[in-house]
Amino acid sequence: MGAGIAQVALVAGHPVRLYDAVPGRAAEAAEGIAARLGRLVEKGRMTPAGRDAARARLTPAAGIAELADAALVVEAVAEDAEVKRGLFTALEEVVADDCLLATNTSSLSVTAVAGALRRPGRFLGLHFFNPAPLLPLVEVVSGFATDAPAADRAYATAAAWGKTPVRCTDTPGFIVNRVARPFYAEAFRVYEERAADPATIDAVLRESGGFRMGPFELTDLIGQDVNEAVTHSVWESFFRDPKFTPSLAQRRLVQSGLHGRKSGRGWYAYDEGAERPAPPTAPPCEAPAGVTVHGDLGPAAPLPGLIEEAGIGITRGEAARPGAGAGFIALPNGTRLALADGSPATTDEAGMYIKFDLALDYRTAARIALAPSERADPEAVAAAIGLFQALGKQVSVVGDVPGLIVARTVALLVDFAADAVGRGVASAEDTDTALRLGVNYPRGPLEWGDALGAGWVRDVLLNLHRVYPTGRYAPSPYLLRRAAAGQNLLES
Repeated sequence: MGAGIAQVALVAGHPVRLYDAVPGRAAEAAEGIAARLGRLVEKGRMTPAGRDAARARLTPAAGIAELADAALVVEAVAEDAEVKRGLFTALEEVVADDCLLATNTSSLSVTAVAGALRRPGRFLGLHFFNPAPLLPLVEVVSGFATDAPAADRAYATAAAWGKTPVRCTDTPGFIVNRVARPFYAEAFRVYEERAADPATIDAVLRESGGFRMGPFELTDLIGQDVNEAVTHSVWESFFRDPKFTPSLAQRRLVQSGLHGRKSGRGWYAYDEGAERPAPPTAPPCEAPAGVTVHGDLGPAAPLPGLIEEAGIGITRGEAARPGAGAGFIALPNGTRLALADGSPATTDEAGMYIKFDLALDYRTAARIALAPSERADPEAVAAAIGLFQALGKQVSVVGDVPGLIVARTVALLVDFAADAVGRGVASAEDTDTALRLGVNYPRGPLEWGDALGAGWVRDVLLNLHRVYPTGRYAPSPYLLRRAAAGQNLLES
């Protein structure tokens, strides 16, 4: 990470001194940076003259005293608060009083690291994402004592380096690692409840939710030990708030040494010749000749049009009216197909419900998850499967887990983002930018929440809260206020 940040600064035209406490390591890193610049030339992304000029601006430092004239020092040492405090205390004895000091920590408190300094006002977080030369996002983190001009200078510097900086206050996980927790946590919880296997959950979140990677394959790539450590750190920092509770299944994986790709096995196997398991997919079923649509389908409103395009007859039933509840699609035998709303299908005593999951875009979604009531008629389940297959979707039938997979994940992501804005962690615009660029979400959570409707998100969470009355799913005060007022989440 340190070498990557150095490369970013070099390419932007800054002279850089590279220091490492291990003798010879800085010189090795400089050679590695020079090699990467050479590869950029080979790919036509940099001129030979530009490469040579950048290499001339890079100097390995043999000792910390050689950093005396630096205007900005960014550290990327071990994620240990004492190690970082010791480094910055030593730097204060070397650099000028107007030198900015920045930590690249992803999980430690910027305020706590700054607490040992004589001049904490010039200290802040510059959290780059790995690999730093490629990923555009930089979180500019102001600690409790950070001076506004220092944060402004750091923000301007990151922007001048070609990055997209976002501002945030010093909260556990900052923006991305705070707001993104449900993406992993809800997938692990669905797995722990034995509603679906990792391959199915990953496939549904990719092919229905529009996420680039599923949480099981993504944490295997990150490293289970790394992801679990961040989750645990955020949970502890929030005084073990149930909203951030870690996964026991992931803890067992880490304890077993199954850390993902780097260890050869995590949720999936990565040995030579190992094949990724395919998600169980329903076999072909016959679609019903016609269905009846009752009320307002909310975020699933595009479905009737798609059903008609597939040549299946549509009868319009009872129109939506205030207080009538969510709409549904009635199959010929009366079984109701309803969008996941945070309550189990089985709570209907007649056993007449099958819940279907949220999709980013029902037209382009390649897969849909269905959760039938445990008392559902097998013929009705087959008809529901056939209906979605007629729309060109693969169908994954999962256990009757409240909120299914995409709906509960997205609802919580929206609420975590709303809570961050409500608590002044970051602006709504910066929060959405951070999640789009930092973890490649298909939409910013607040933009997504506005598309779904804050009231819909609130209701899903309230239903989940009734099933799991631990506080984990209780909607944030900010979301409740916005929903009650009928306001968009991206409005200032």
